[in-house]
Amino acid sequence: MPTAPDAILIRPVAVEDLAAITTIYAHAVHHGTASFELDPPSEDEMRRRHAMLKAASHPYLVATSGERVVGYAYAGPYRLRAAYRSTVEDSIYLAADAQGHGIGRLLLTALIEASTEAGFRQMVGIIGDSRHEASIRLHAALGFRHVGILENVGWKHGRWLDCVMMQRTLGTGSDTPPSL
Repeated sequence: MPTAPDAILIRPVAVEDLAAITTIYAHAVHHGTASFELDPPSEDEMRRRHAMLKAASHPYLVATSGERVVGYAYAGPYRLRAAYRSTVEDSIYLAADAQGHGIGRLLLTALIEASTEAGFRQMVGIIGDSRHEASIRLHAALGFRHVGILENVGWKHGRWLDCVMMQRTLGTGSDTPPSL
């Protein structure tokens, strides 16, 4: 795994990337607490989720090192009710050997830019497990502010998990009505 972020390319996801994305996410589900899913979804399910985001013009990006997908990020709907349509929730997952090399920062920076360009006004980070200090620091470094903690709302790997809620304004934020 390269340690230089300049060896990483961030680009829009391609359908061909979904097998690698499924593998990365399965590892996160099995071994981590960022996702509260207990069973990793199949590649078909990941294709369905990708198609849903693409149809709604939500940004979905991958990080590659050479030909290998080493991480991905997307901005999904924060909530499905129409009044929330200008707010997105970020999700970032990295291959286990890609963590700690600045790739998450590259992905989140690009995701913020793509979400702003798409007309979204707020981005919410809901960080599974308050022990994910690196993710909390990353979000804070990129302009997210802490807006709350949902305590003990998930049970995984034999312990209760919190959700740390962080929020960042995109574009003109709440200064003007949304265009979406």
